[in-house]
Amino acid sequence: MRIFKKPFGDSSKKKRKSIPEGLWSKCSKCSHLIFSKSLRENLKVCPKCDYHFSLTCWQRVDLLVDENSFIELAQDFDSADPLKFAGPKTYQQKLEEAKEVTGLKDAAVVGEAKLEDKEISLAVTDSRFIMGSMGSVVGEKITLITENALTRKVPLIIISGSGGGARMYEGMLSLMQMAKTSGALSRLKKGNVPFISVLTHPTMAGIMASFAGLGDVTIAEPGALIGFTGPRVIKQTIKQDLPKGFQTSEFNLEHGLIDLVIHRKELRATISKLIYYLT
Repeated sequence: MRIFKKPFGDSSKKKRKSIPEGLWSKCSKCSHLIFSKSLRENLKVCPKCDYHFSLTCWQRVDLLVDENSFIELAQDFDSADPLKFAGPKTYQQKLEEAKEVTGLKDAAVVGEAKLEDKEISLAVTDSRFIMGSMGSVVGEKITLITENALTRKVPLIIISGSGGGARMYEGMLSLMQMAKTSGALSRLKKGNVPFISVLTHPTMAGIMASFAGLGDVTIAEPGALIGFTGPRVIKQTIKQDLPKGFQTSEFNLEHGLIDLVIHRKELRATISKLIYYLT
């Protein structure tokens, strides 16, 4: 009688070892695989190509301000659905999904904090919440924290990562936030209170055309996409090839739109120094 043995190494009855989820991250720019713990320790910057990964609003707060100094304001503001916007998904459904994914009520977090013991007013937008777009709540929060800085006579810092611009689901109510936030910043300027605008990837459209583009000093992270309309739309419209690096931080610095391109590791120290000079 012949005895048939299973081929060497057959593992049909063995449990295959698998790599736990989230252990490795892949760089969106160079495709380099990075140990997630190492990536976090490097402030979510690729060690190979220096690509700056997106951060949540809370990660931005932790990166910038003194530990346990942030006091959130206007945290109960919630978006309404004034136009009853319809589509494959209603606006209300999109809001609920964004809230579940991010744990936020809307795309901006604002509050008072300290940066190296200096009092500041701070706002951060979060691109995970409907692309960080600006509706009535974001506009009201930016206006409120600007007025807070004016009242307290402390520097205002706004960190923007808003690729969605004005939120179309709120129509004109969203567009008017551009004028409202710009008006608040005009009053801040008249009160001689400094405003430092920090642009991260991506900062586009109505956000860039309003509060994000009005800093006394405008800083950008390396490689961030900054502009009004995206390069693909512009290329299709004008039927011409665009310059290399068009709308990146470095391109905008060269053409005078922004003042500084600062690596994430140097951002906190740079802003602290600017506050010292400006006040």
